[in-house]
Amino acid sequence: MPVITFKYQDLKDLGIDMEKDELINTLPMMSSDIEDFDDEEIKVEFFPNRPDNLSVEGVARSFKGFINQETGLPKYEVTPSDESVIVDAKVAKIRPYIAFAKIEGVDFTGDKLKYIMDFQENLHWVIGRDRKKVAIGIHNADVVSQPFNYIATPKDENAFVALEKDTPMTPEEILTQHEKGVAYAHLLEDFDKYPLILDKDNQVLSMPPIINGELTKIDENVKNIIVDVTGTDERAVNQCLNIICSSFAEVGGKIKSMEVKYEDKSITTPDLTPQVKNVHVDVANSLIGGTDLNAEDIQQLLSQARFDSEILNDNELKVYIPSYRIDILHEVDVVENIAVQYRINDVEAKLPDISTIAYEHDWFRSESLMREVMIGLGFQEIMSLMLTNEDAHFSKMKQKEIDHVQVARPITIDRTMIRTSLINSLMEFLEDNKHEDLPQKIFEIGDVLYMDETQETKVRASKKLAGLICHSSANFTEIKSVVTSLLQNLGYSMEISDSNNPSFIAGRVSDVKGTSANGNISGFFGEFSPEVITNFTLDYPVIGFEIEFNPQE
Repeated sequence: MPVITFKYQDLKDLGIDMEKDELINTLPMMSSDIEDFDDEEIKVEFFPNRPDNLSVEGVARSFKGFINQETGLPKYEVTPSDESVIVDAKVAKIRPYIAFAKIEGVDFTGDKLKYIMDFQENLHWVIGRDRKKVAIGIHNADVVSQPFNYIATPKDENAFVALEKDTPMTPEEILTQHEKGVAYAHLLEDFDKYPLILDKDNQVLSMPPIINGELTKIDENVKNIIVDVTGTDERAVNQCLNIICSSFAEVGGKIKSMEVKYEDKSITTPDLTPQVKNVHVDVANSLIGGTDLNAEDIQQLLSQARFDSEILNDNELKVYIPSYRIDILHEVDVVENIAVQYRINDVEAKLPDISTIAYEHDWFRSESLMREVMIGLGFQEIMSLMLTNEDAHFSKMKQKEIDHVQVARPITIDRTMIRTSLINSLMEFLEDNKHEDLPQKIFEIGDVLYMDETQETKVRASKKLAGLICHSSANFTEIKSVVTSLLQNLGYSMEISDSNNPSFIAGRVSDVKGTSANGNISGFFGEFSPEVITNFTLDYPVIGFEIEFNPQE
């Protein structure tokens, strides 16, 4: 999870004068963990649903409310400017959305420049999905002039000096020769043109989402900046800009809005208008449990959470939520903030007023049988996380990417989606254990999640069983024998057919279907292709299967 480092003096400079021991004991009570500390600085880990707390200014703002030092909705003035950015329609297919702001009177002295760079990179991870969804650029405003242009340029045009370099490079050269270009080239590899931000005189500010230009490099002497945020999700782009602008405003930065001119519309950014949601007293008391709060109590707790509110009646309040609080999606999120401010440790624990007789679910009884059969066939069970990433799940397996459940604010870049298959997790296990003796025979029983518009939640869960075998002579006949024995022992019929599954060697893979009194199954088995095996840095043949169970209702 994101960890930020700051000095105790930084909090004092922001108006919080608290002894170190008290600070260390209090910070975890507002949904954070202390990673490490010494006599001068502290490392704090925040959950990724609170990206506004990934800067020391954001921490100070939240902490002031928590200790009742400064409460209510922070109000930041946004002054209109005559500056604008013109968006070329051709960039829509590459990286279609952009938001701009100018901030005057910033201070980058001391450690502040390092802090803002760390803040920027943390936002790239938490909101930006490692720049795929959102990328941020911060520029010296005094060396460029508006109007700015956001364009799609041919690969070999508009050469510029990239950050930390001293010779001009074309966009294509940056992607193949610059360190950042090589690291993030995959974000633009499907396009024949690349995005650039230019000023009125065609000077390059940046090549999103890869690298800024050396021209607008930030140093301690810079006082006025331009912030650009580009991406593939308009809502996330604007949210990210709101968080950055609010953080600078906490330390006296003067925010100036800029007009973004698309071909079919024009918008002004940033928009720091609070969102509004209603919260109910009975819902809050019910969800928290062990409390008997009234409307006035809740209004005070909301104020400490840095919200404003109006009491509509004894059971309902209208809540005004700051624009940087992008984690508030539902009434329950507001209640969570009430609970945090009430202090979870003060909530009285109590047993539920129900009694039940427990029994094992039918699925878990069948799962126990599967486990017994697989162990009898010589396999060892593993348990992996449901969270994975698109590269391992699709690209390394040579699979076409399908609609899947994405993690809005992933903790790490290798946990960005919920799996639709178990196979890649098993391959990763083999990769991590290739130093162990062969043969290796592993299996997993677990849940996967599919997108399904017919469901109330828009997702559908399903149970799967998968297994892999790795040794020097692993072949199709061996895995077919395993699947046949497995299904016979589980009481399923078996019908196989040709398969075009790209993860496997053509002609050495089959689809399988089966039925029983308990429901039906579908799946596949075969020999993995050398490319897939190489993608997971394995040295020996791998065979495997995956079966999905659809029990009778």
